[in-house]
Amino acid sequence: MGTIYYGGSATPIHIEDRVLAHLKVVVATKLRRGESFTVSWQHPDGETRGRSTIWLHPSIPLRFVFDDPEPTELNRAWIEELAQSASTSGGIQLAEEQIESVEGDADNAPQTVAVADD
Repeated sequence: MGTIYYGGSATPIHIEDRVLAHLKVVVATKLRRGESFTVSWQHPDGETRGRSTIWLHPSIPLRFVFDDPEPTELNRAWIEELAQSASTSGGIQLAEEQIESVEGDADNAPQTVAVADD
């Protein structure tokens, strides 16, 4: 379970490492371009029921912490889907990864791309 530390909030935001890795790529790209947007998610089991939204802006400090020391392989299609949703009025709505098999691929593995941490 990874963690986002956002702004001056003492409350960490816990997100699965794999989801956080994909979100980090999109967030870093958008903020590098000076773009602001929202990210929303449903609270995980074990926390108060409900959902949350944060407004991400380039001037607000942000830190990603991963439990897994090794970077995860990233699903390019999921990154593109998250990036497109970030540009809508509803912002990014975190949900489970949509993995689609590639037609004609013998093992039906999703297309992934490994991205090194900066």
